[in-house]
Amino acid sequence: MATIAASASPAMQEISSKATSSPARTAAAAAPAPARYRPSPMVIFSACMVLLGATGPLLLRVYFVHGGQRLFFSAALQISGWPLLLLPIGVSFFRGRKHGVSNLLLAPRLAGAGALLGALYAISCFIYALGSQALPLSTSSLLQATQLAFTAVFAFIFAGLRFTPFSANAVVLLTIGPAVLGVGPGSGKPAGEASKTYWTGFCESIAAAALAGLVLPLVEVAMARYGRRTGPTARVPPPYVTVMQMQAVMGAAGTAVCLLGMAIKSDFAALPSEAATFGLGKTNYYLVLIWDAVAWQLLNMGVMGLITCASSLLAGIMIAVLLPVSEVLAVIFLHEKFDGPKGIALVLSLWGFASYLYGEKAQKKREAQKKEQQLAVAKKTGDLESAAP
Repeated sequence: MATIAASASPAMQEISSKATSSPARTAAAAAPAPARYRPSPMVIFSACMVLLGATGPLLLRVYFVHGGQRLFFSAALQISGWPLLLLPIGVSFFRGRKHGVSNLLLAPRLAGAGALLGALYAISCFIYALGSQALPLSTSSLLQATQLAFTAVFAFIFAGLRFTPFSANAVVLLTIGPAVLGVGPGSGKPAGEASKTYWTGFCESIAAAALAGLVLPLVEVAMARYGRRTGPTARVPPPYVTVMQMQAVMGAAGTAVCLLGMAIKSDFAALPSEAATFGLGKTNYYLVLIWDAVAWQLLNMGVMGLITCASSLLAGIMIAVLLPVSEVLAVIFLHEKFDGPKGIALVLSLWGFASYLYGEKAQKKREAQKKEQQLAVAKKTGDLESAAP
């Protein structure tokens, strides 16, 4: 993460350039030299939250392996941790009350967009739960890496992402990796599982990755388009309380969708009996559920922070980083088999991730050099004009 730039997304940069205008000569004289290549503290913090949430997929798989069967309930676990944000949001409002709480609240249009995107993300979580029920964690995690490819394509369409040779190479590699699982010997299918069940789960995991890959750029666009503020409170990226509110709105809307599904499928009446027959015991059943919801909330909050403080593509990259973590956790705690096709897919995925990081570093370095040259030319021009009679 030390090589990831702390710049705002293209949409955020456009808003920033519109919000701040001054004469070119004054800007050139007053602008400091470009900072060295260093990440924003909020980007680092958000990335760490994503890594801390790596146990979310593991605990969800534990739920299914030991007898859990409620799909809408498992989808709710992935988004229902949003009440944990209410306390820090309240503290942020209290600390910022001198500037006016209304300046910290989400704009109505942004809140509406967040609710719609939260409902869409809930559908993605439900499809992901379908795939997780049928596939080993190591396989479903590798398939989720294709989310980066979908994120890149949708970010190109909706958020103005500009591809570089390195980012394009990363997308290709992270797409080929899961394909290896599909054509490799045995295709990673667990022993004793029906081929139809496996391939259905395979397609469901890809579909979940595609839908989640659509949501990330749309969140970035919504934050840029509807989260604009003017005056002294305008900030790009926006304050972190805005990030938390957006996550809370999306979580509440998504939870409402899952609760509706649970009511239709009679999940509420089935949960007590499911807890009584859970393979790890009733107490551990509730512990797994609680910690799974907390882990997913950390992951979601980290992803939202990366989208807001950097870009949706970076958020997709960090989700891909969870690959090796998920693989190790699955082998250690769930004793899943790690065969040749999975190893090849993992190497290709890590190769794609390294390619993206190197490309980002090289691109930001070129941008910094270009800015330095522009500042030098502007300074020389200013000196010549001041020396002229």
